[in-house]
Amino acid sequence: MLALLLALGSSLAYGCADFFGGLGARKAHVLRTVIIAAPASLVVELLLWPLLGASFSTTALTWGAASGIASAAAFVLLYRTLAIGPMNVLSPVTALVSAALPVAAGLLLQGEHLSTAGLIGLPLALVAVVLVSAGQRGGTRPSRTALLLACGAGAAIALQLIFLHQTPADSGVAPLIVGRAVSSAITLTAAAVLHRGLGPERPAHAMSAAAGALDSAANLLFLLAARSGDLAVVAVIVALYPVSTVLLARGVLAERIHRGRLLGLGVAAVAVSLLALP
Repeated sequence: MLALLLALGSSLAYGCADFFGGLGARKAHVLRTVIIAAPASLVVELLLWPLLGASFSTTALTWGAASGIASAAAFVLLYRTLAIGPMNVLSPVTALVSAALPVAAGLLLQGEHLSTAGLIGLPLALVAVVLVSAGQRGGTRPSRTALLLACGAGAAIALQLIFLHQTPADSGVAPLIVGRAVSSAITLTAAAVLHRGLGPERPAHAMSAAAGALDSAANLLFLLAARSGDLAVVAVIVALYPVSTVLLARGVLAERIHRGRLLGLGVAAVAVSLLALP
């Protein structure tokens, strides 16, 4: 139950981070948002160091750095995917891959087992991920390149979660600090190289910093959840992060929630309830 609650908290934080990051990116180039969000995220993790401790062992450094590289790759691939579109098709593909790969890793490679309720709840959660992250029907069909990029973005997100799960249980926040430092360095380098193409617009500093702080909270909650529960269950619950993004968009921006997403919210509630059963 503790792992479930932590995973739900992580999912909520990821969704809120995406919402604030998305709002910030509307005002300026997305890289301008990230170069504020990334340092803010790193600051939060450094502040957590005295509270939660950090053991910078070779294993923690290795898997933490790997998660940082995967995180940077996810950003690049997802951004390119968004540029190509259509996201009403590509977003569910990305979300499904990001959920399915950790589930497969947990069940097939790490020998995790599900209860009878979990065997029903897990596929329902995957269905909910697709329904909630999907947009309105219609629009153009995605190209093969766009589909490959969407799958790549989902795989990179999944690898970030899997790599974090491999870190030692006694390493504290060390993997998060290392991962964030690596991903920040890659992202800031990309921004420096592409600075002429970023445009003159100033980003929304407060929203961008909030997105970074929330992303740190999400990573921490995922790490704690994965250390106290099964990767398969934790990862699929975390992948429900579009739920909070959709609800925030409805409450703050008055965006309509179409039938498919409403159905997805209901399916997600049922799936989480089943996964909570022993």
